Amino acid sequence: MKTTEFKIKLKGLTTVELEELLNDNSTNLTKLKMNHKTAELENPIELRDLRRNIARINTELRSRQILEANK
Repeated sequence: MKTTEFKIKLKGLTTVELEELLNDNSTNLTKLKMNHKTAELENPIELRDLRRNIARINTELRSRQILEANK
């Protein structure tokens, strides 16, 4: 999924859904890291993409917290 598509998808999700997505991505990242340590990954770029997606989700959650605090 492209970056802009992912960002648009994040804006459309609720906070609870974002937290679930963050949890799922964090779990997947941990699994991929373990697999990468024990054996070669088919596509090691997945690690980078997952880390970046986690950062995007955290950014969206934080911006929503700031908006709520300013209301």
